[in-house]
Amino acid sequence: MYYGNIKSFDVADGLGVRVSLFVSGCRNCCPGCFNEATWDFNYGQEFTKETEDKILELLKPSHIQGFSLLGGEPFEEENQEVLAPFLERIKTSYPNKDIWCWTGYILEKDLLQGGRKNTPYTKRMLSCIDTLIDGPFIQSQKNLMLEFRGSENQRILKLREMGL
Repeated sequence: MYYGNIKSFDVADGLGVRVSLFVSGCRNCCPGCFNEATWDFNYGQEFTKETEDKILELLKPSHIQGFSLLGGEPFEEENQEVLAPFLERIKTSYPNKDIWCWTGYILEKDLLQGGRKNTPYTKRMLSCIDTLIDGPFIQSQKNLMLEFRGSENQRILKLREMGL
């Protein structure tokens, strides 16, 4: 897996001060996407054990509320295989920090059992994610007034409250 960027001090992608990872690779290719460069699965740098260690170190300070995972698309099959164990590592290391994730896929339709993006890793990822923002970006529904979303169709889902 490759990634396009790591933000060590992000206040735009979730509540509080966060560390954010923008993974590479996306098959949704939403017109008007804010991060089109990350559609390419080989964009940026290779995600390695050293990358994981760097992110875990960045998460250490008490002022960091949590981790945000964006893309590209975290739920592409290739990315899930790498991200599931990494998210588990974050949850084990920092059980009191929250994890937010953005996906262009729809939870019920695409990610849950029987969905087109459901893999042996999907449930593991979802079990680590506290807040999931789902749904493709739709240019005609773009709304700059929305918090943490780009278009009105996208939902902010509190997965723990949903029993996931």
